[in-house]
Amino acid sequence: MAETTVRRLDERLSALNERWQDYVREGGFEQFVEFSVALNSLSEQLGRLRLPGLLRIAEGLENAALARFGAQGSHPLAEVDIAALDRQVKALGSAIVSAQQPVGERRVEEMPSSVPDPEWVRPRAVWLVAPAGRSKMAEGLAEQLLHFGFRPHMLGWLDPLPQGEQPLAVLFSSESAPAKEAQLVRIAAIRAAVSTAQIFYLGAERAMEPVVSLIRAGIDVAVTHEEAASSVLTRILDLVQTRELEKYRVLVVEDSRVAAAMIRRTLTEHNIDSQVVPDPSILLDVLADYRPDLILMDMYMPRFNGVEATRVLRQVAGYQSLPIVYLSSESDIGMQVEALRLGGDQFLTKPINPVVLAAVVRTKIERYREALRSTRTDGLTGLLNHTASKARLKAMADHLPAHGNLCVAMLDIDHFKAVNDTFGHPVGDQVIRNLAWLLKGRLRATDLIGRYGGEEFILALPDAHPDTAYAVIERIRRDFAELPHAHNGGTLYATFSAGMACLQNYPSAQEITEAADNALLEAKRRGRNQIVKACSD
Repeated sequence: MAETTVRRLDERLSALNERWQDYVREGGFEQFVEFSVALNSLSEQLGRLRLPGLLRIAEGLENAALARFGAQGSHPLAEVDIAALDRQVKALGSAIVSAQQPVGERRVEEMPSSVPDPEWVRPRAVWLVAPAGRSKMAEGLAEQLLHFGFRPHMLGWLDPLPQGEQPLAVLFSSESAPAKEAQLVRIAAIRAAVSTAQIFYLGAERAMEPVVSLIRAGIDVAVTHEEAASSVLTRILDLVQTRELEKYRVLVVEDSRVAAAMIRRTLTEHNIDSQVVPDPSILLDVLADYRPDLILMDMYMPRFNGVEATRVLRQVAGYQSLPIVYLSSESDIGMQVEALRLGGDQFLTKPINPVVLAAVVRTKIERYREALRSTRTDGLTGLLNHTASKARLKAMADHLPAHGNLCVAMLDIDHFKAVNDTFGHPVGDQVIRNLAWLLKGRLRATDLIGRYGGEEFILALPDAHPDTAYAVIERIRRDFAELPHAHNGGTLYATFSAGMACLQNYPSAQEITEAADNALLEAKRRGRNQIVKACSD
C-alpha cells in the first residue's frame, strides 16, 4: 500500500482501538456510540480504498456492534458479548496489519534511468486463474494488462499461490458455468488469502442463483458471457484511480449549538468537512462561498422553517439537485411526507444515531457526486471532458503551494484521420480508448488526465520536476508506439505527439495550457511522434 494509505488506515485503526478500550474500561452507552462511529469511519475508509476483503471483516464487526447497540440502559454489555466483540476487533486489526506488509519486488528494470521517482509508476500484481493455467480470454487479458502497466500472473485452479504479495485483483476464468462446487471452494480459499484484492469471475451466467453463489464464495464482480473483456480492463484500471480527492463538504443549518456540535463531531470522525449556519437568512451567501455537497437542514428555526428555506433553494438553478436532509423531532408521518414533497431528500428524526447520520450523509453525497461526474466525464474514455479538465487544471494551479510546480502536457494522436478513414471509426475509438487506458495505468491518482477533444488529451502532473515529468511522458509515448490495436485485418500501431510546459515559467492555467499547445504544434512541425518542451521568454 502507498504510504498515505497506510497512514490513514493506521489513524482510523488506532482510533477504533482507543474507543473500544474506552468502552471496555467505562462500559457506558456514550463510549459504545463513540466506538461504533469510529468503526463506521474505518469501514468507510476501507470502502473508499477498494479493499473488499478487509471491508467484509469490518462490516461483520459493525453488524455485531449494531446488534448490541440497544438503548442506554443496556450497557455495559455482558462479559460474553464484550469478549466476542473484542475478538472481532483484534481480528480486524490483525488483517489490516497483514495487508500492509511489503508485496514483492518492484520491476525497477522497467523504469527508465532518467525518472528519479520510482513511485511514479507502480506495477500492480493481477492474478489470472484459469483451467489448467490456460484460457484464451485470460491470456488475452494478461497481454493487455502487461501493456497497461500491470504485472499479470497466470495460475491454474489448483496451483499454489504466489508468496509475498497481495494482488490488486484476481480474475477467475472458467470454461463451465455455473461454477462447480470445487471452484467455489477454491474461490473462497483465495478470498481468505488475499483479503484486500478485488475478485472478478469471468463468464458468469446472467441469472440470480449462480451469481449469488459466486458472491457468497467471495466474488466482488461477476462478469457475464455477454460482456466484453474490455469492460474488465476498464474496471481494473478504475481500481488504481482515486475518483474523488476532495473532502466531502456538509452545510449544517441548525440554530442549536449543542445539536450542531454533535453533528460536526460525527462528521469529523468520518473525515467530512462541515460548516454551521445558525441563521438561515444568510444561507444563500454561505452556499456560494462554501459549495457544499449536502445540506443538513433543521426543520424548526427562528423566522422561517427548514421547508421554507428548502423551497427557496430549489428555485435557484445551481441548487435544484443539491441533497437536503431534514433534521427534526417531528414524528408525524404526514408532516414528514409533505416536507419531502416540498424539496427534501430524506428525513432523520432527532435524536439522531451518529452511525445512521454518517451513513446517510456519505450515501447521498456519493450519489450526488456520481451524478455530477456524468456531466464532467467523456463517454468514450471515462476521463474528464474538456470543460471539467480546464476547471480541474485551474483549481490545481490556484491551490499550488508557494514553491510547488505543475507540469502540463497536451497530447495528440498522430495521423488520426487516416486511422478513421482506413479502418473505420470503431477502430479509431479503440485507439483513443487504448491511449486513455495507458495513461490511467501509468499515471498517479493525483495527476489530471482529460480528453480535451477528439484525439487530443491533456495531462497535469503536480509536484513534478520538469525533467521527471518529461521522462514519464516520454516513457508513455514509447510504450504507446509499441501497443498493438486490433482490427478485422490484423493489428495497427499509432503514435502521439506532445507539448509540455511547467507552471514555474507560466503564471496561470490558461497561459500554461497555451504554451503546451504551442509546443504540441511544434512537435508536429518537427515530424510528430515526439515531445517538445515549451520555451519561456
